[in-house]
Amino acid sequence: MLKYDEARASCEHAWESEILPVLHDYILIPNKSPAYDRNWKQNGHMDRAVALLEQWCRAQKIPGLDVEVVRLRHADGTERTPVIFMEIPATGGAAGDTVLLYGHLDKQPEMTGWRDGLSPWNPVREGDRLYGRGGADDGYATFASLMALRLLHEQGLPHARCVVLIEADEESGSTDLPAYIDHLAPRIGQPSLVVCLDSGCATYDNLWITTSLRGLLGGTLRVDVLREGVHSGDASGIVPSSFRIARQLLSRVEDEATGRILVDGLHVPIPDARKAQAQAAADAIGEAVWSKFPWVDGVLPMGVDGADRVLQRTWRPTLSVTGVEGIPPLGNAGNVLRPGTALKLSVRIPPGIDPARATEVLKDVLERDPPYGAKVSFEAETGGPGWDAPPFASWLERSITAASEATFGAPARSMGEGGTIPFMGMLGAKFPQAQFLITGVLGPGSNAHGPNEYLHIPTCKRLTAAAADILARHCSR
Repeated sequence: MLKYDEARASCEHAWESEILPVLHDYILIPNKSPAYDRNWKQNGHMDRAVALLEQWCRAQKIPGLDVEVVRLRHADGTERTPVIFMEIPATGGAAGDTVLLYGHLDKQPEMTGWRDGLSPWNPVREGDRLYGRGGADDGYATFASLMALRLLHEQGLPHARCVVLIEADEESGSTDLPAYIDHLAPRIGQPSLVVCLDSGCATYDNLWITTSLRGLLGGTLRVDVLREGVHSGDASGIVPSSFRIARQLLSRVEDEATGRILVDGLHVPIPDARKAQAQAAADAIGEAVWSKFPWVDGVLPMGVDGADRVLQRTWRPTLSVTGVEGIPPLGNAGNVLRPGTALKLSVRIPPGIDPARATEVLKDVLERDPPYGAKVSFEAETGGPGWDAPPFASWLERSITAASEATFGAPARSMGEGGTIPFMGMLGAKFPQAQFLITGVLGPGSNAHGPNEYLHIPTCKRLTAAAADILARHCSR
């Protein structure tokens, strides 16, 4: 298998001299996902990011590597976000066997709260950390995927045929991806292994494998009571507050005292195996289950213990209000009873819940029998399904164990994640016989989607070598 000392040295040199400078330039590009940049095509940031990564990929000395930027269109003629699709011929293994490696290059919006000296589009390296939006989520994945294959070729180790798919719509729910999967199906083939490098790690000391993902649904709740704002001294007490009505409607969905979701259609029974895994993960990382977050002094976490908190963020539905309209900033807040309130809702749903059906249920709960006859609407967005991994084949379990011990010097760990990777649900349905290796570098403090997002560079290097080792073991299984 992989010669680890040689792999570590090669990773160190490549990441420091070749990859991080390009990743630096990638962070500079504000290539926000289409949900956050409706004019993404006209602005050109996405195309700049694609061109940057394409150029690096084409320069890799991997025999037979074919790199293509695939561009499809919607039925109305408008362009879909592009996909970088790469094929690398097999150097060993069974005929027709394929490994699919996945990542994405679109980014979340800026978010406020970056500390002095940092900003989303200004990459800054401080020791082992490279700050900036999108480096860890998920710009690094393109480089790690091809670098893993480079390591195998450097050491003359065989691998199965590999295809690499880098999409540009993941942060918007991968709405363009089904069209690309259908279009590329003959070239993808039937993968026996899917490697996704877009997930998290509970610590930077282990190889962490993601075994489940929550789904996502959401939209905008609007409550209107007046055609225009009126003097609060004149109207309050007669005209109901749109904010209070919105608060009542949210209480239909969520117990405000505990955060528990009250809609039965958004829950599933948690499998016993995942409960046991949550307990093992909590035992391994202790208070890091919750202490990794940037708490205000004195605030306490939800949940009763570590295992319960793991399940809270991986298998139980939750509601977050992520945006608001109709409420002026404090400095401009006069004594006016506002005509309406709009809230952006984000609901995480467990694996096994159909997001389309769950959206219908949520819409009905929010819109039916509005208090005071207020005008209430819930404008839903496209949801994404959760995912629960199939059991590991014995060869994959052995490979993960060996790779973690060799590259991290510690046992591999497994846990569900609270975020969404829509691609996994699509592939799980399309390739039910495939094995899945889902991992990533989003560890404590990396704060994807938020301020001060950073990439933990040593973990990237170790993860690259671990992926290479698992690809080699897959070929000889």
